[in-house]
Amino acid sequence: MEVARASRPVTGVLWMILTGVLFVGVTAVVKVLGTRIPAPEAAFLRYLLGLVFLVPMLRPVLRAQLTHRQWKFFGFRGIAHTVGVSLWFFAMTRIPIADVTAMNYLAPVYVAIGAALFLGETLHLRRILAVAAALIGALIILRPGFREVGPGHLAMLIAAVFFAASYLTAKQMADETGPEVTVTMLSLSVTLGLAPLALMNWVWPTGEELLLLLAVAFLATIGHYTMSLALAAAPVMVTQPVGFLQLVWAVLLGVFVFGEGVDIWVIIGGTVIVAAISFMTWREAVLKRRLRTPIVPETKL
Repeated sequence: MEVARASRPVTGVLWMILTGVLFVGVTAVVKVLGTRIPAPEAAFLRYLLGLVFLVPMLRPVLRAQLTHRQWKFFGFRGIAHTVGVSLWFFAMTRIPIADVTAMNYLAPVYVAIGAALFLGETLHLRRILAVAAALIGALIILRPGFREVGPGHLAMLIAAVFFAASYLTAKQMADETGPEVTVTMLSLSVTLGLAPLALMNWVWPTGEELLLLLAVAFLATIGHYTMSLALAAAPVMVTQPVGFLQLVWAVLLGVFVFGEGVDIWVIIGGTVIVAAISFMTWREAVLKRRLRTPIVPETKL
């Protein structure tokens, strides 16, 4: 399997570039959507509308004959992702795109910690140092005491924890189900999980808002699938640096489309986090360790 992946690095890079563009497109559309629709409802409609694009993938799911254990894993992942995605939608409409993107990279750091706590993996010194550096990067972005840390920033800190839990669960299932089953089961479980939250404070969307959410669903669903193709085509060490270009696209989008300006501290903090994660990945590749949970910044929505 590893040999097959390593033989297509260019394919993996191209798929990851496309993935980054798609996910940045998601952030742009959500930003345009605004705050009139509550975050859980917006997330629910995104996933509900996204089911339309997953109809061709239903057959592989029906053929998969999932076991009781697999159903439990997918259910747990759905719950974790439901919370994470709701918080992400909340943060996206309240803080700059660059802040959201940079703080989202904390998820792989939480993955490293979670792998040590729950999967019995050794937290080597290099990972401890990288985790510490990434957390320093988060503090640089937040700058508590020097600026107000709003609800949007707090939401992203918590969302990254739940996204990490979702990713750890997905990695447990990676060798058992293909990307079609993984993506489809995530969408189905999150749609069901978000439904009661959405109905608690329902606001009828306008036609324009529905079109925007349909665009979010399309971009995010395709993004999840292209990311799976990238990870299947090439090793994490090859695809991960390309995934970090999302921060560049997010900064440019915020400046030229939404007029958010460039916050140098967000750039510095994001760079520190990216460097820490890249270091962890590079060291694992050099030492040729086969980990159950490779460090990869899986998004998202």
